Amino acid sequence: MTLTELKYIVTVAQERHFGRAAEKCFVSQPTLSVAIKKLESELGVAIFERSKSSVTVTPLGEKIVTQAQRVLEESRTIRDIATAGQDQLSSPLKLGAIFTIGPYLFPHLVPLLHKQAPTMPLYLEENYTGVLRKQLRDGELDAIIVALPFTEPDVVTHPLYEENFVVVLPRDHKWSKQESVAAEQLVDEDLLMLGEGHCFRDQVFEHCPALHRKHHSRLGSVLEGSSLETLKHMVATGLGITVLPESAIGNMDESLLCIRPFKEPAPYRTVAMAWRASFPRGQAIDLLLSNARQCKLHG
Repeated sequence: MTLTELKYIVTVAQERHFGRAAEKCFVSQPTLSVAIKKLESELGVAIFERSKSSVTVTPLGEKIVTQAQRVLEESRTIRDIATAGQDQLSSPLKLGAIFTIGPYLFPHLVPLLHKQAPTMPLYLEENYTGVLRKQLRDGELDAIIVALPFTEPDVVTHPLYEENFVVVLPRDHKWSKQESVAAEQLVDEDLLMLGEGHCFRDQVFEHCPALHRKHHSRLGSVLEGSSLETLKHMVATGLGITVLPESAIGNMDESLLCIRPFKEPAPYRTVAMAWRASFPRGQAIDLLLSNARQCKLHG
């Protein structure tokens, strides 16, 4: 058996489709199918159960795929160790961040990193915490930037900075005359929030539990937007108010919007970076840590 064959079976198990798996592996479907048949013949077992409409993993195949994932991860570690013996800042680095951090951190972080490590290309990914967690664990990303809490076995998590939440209002909103806003006041307003799956949404609800009941009362409604930038535009039209992290309040039209802090104790989030404990490029990690902190200090 080969690492390529193991990669094929892991990808088919993930995609549950030979065609999509072949595309993801950048090979033709016949090439992938022949390789998997060869591996099944060598092992003397069926890894997949095939039909015209679906592909399922056999019970024994599930164990084989799980072990194959471990083998592939260990093989990546071997490559990383070899890379570590070279210049740690000269090969590509794969960095991920959640949707509510990446668009506001990357524009500041990338120029700093490029200035200090011009021969280290960056692959950047924005996604949900759960997706980034899996990509980090599978070696598809080298480090990720998320909001705490975040725990994962064999992964190091290091806080970078804290940032407060703020309330964004239409310029003519009655609260614009207030110096600050109490979290309890949000319950009475039409609140614009990110959709399900965004951890920032969950953190806002955590700091104001009464918001969970808005759907089942005569209080203001909770409307959903696809991104923080979209929420700002919706507020500008007078559709409601929203809550944003401080890093997201730039590029706002002050003739249409105004910002008010929360009354103490103000809600906030802790932004952190996580990477596999086995990742051997310590210099690259240190560079990421120091520059991400610098972005907050000077942002």
